[in-house]
This record gives sequence, structure tokens and C-alpha cells, in this order.
Amino acid sequence: MDGGGRGTNPEELFAVGYAACFESALAAIARRRHVDAGEITIDFAVSLLPAGDRAFVLAVTLYVSLPSAVDSETAAQLVRDAHRVCPYSIATRGNIDVTLLIRGEPL
Repeated sequence: MDGGGRGTNPEELFAVGYAACFESALAAIARRRHVDAGEITIDFAVSLLPAGDRAFVLAVTLYVSLPSAVDSETAAQLVRDAHRVCPYSIATRGNIDVTLLIRGEPL
């Protein structure tokens, strides 16, 4: 928003915090279920969208990658449960549109 492209913007900081928190929640859920989640990768996109009256809203997309050893059904359940317990997910629930993608596919 007219920052001249220098430095980190608030949306990027939010994305980094949310991605780190979500990865921790996902890893904890996997450990509790004795699932070897291996190397979890979370890529995150934050959109700043106009909402009228000169206001803006956030929308987020989490791109979750789990090792191929984790089957699709297990991966989906782990991600759902991580989204249920992640503090960022809890804090934003009902306020921000969140899209979850696993291996590029919508959850």
C-alpha cells in the first residue's frame, strides 16, 4: 500500500507467523497420532483486499506439503485438525477467508 517496495510489510509478517504456527500445530498433531509427518512444508499467501469504505480485509491460503509416505486421507485429517487447534487459525476464524491446499488440492 504505497510502501515503495522496501522492507517487510505487515501482511508478510502475518504470513510468516501463521505458517510457523500452523506447521507446529500440524507436527504436534502428527506426533500425537504416531504419524511420521517428516518434512512438513507450509507456503502461505496473504491477500489484502478492498472491502469498501476505504477498508481492507485479509484472505489467506496455506499450501501444505507432507511427505508422499503420508496418504491423502491421513494428510487431510492432519491438516483439518491442525487448523482446528492452531492459535492463528482460532484467532482468525470467522474473520478471514482461509483456504487450505494439500499437495496443491483444496481440502
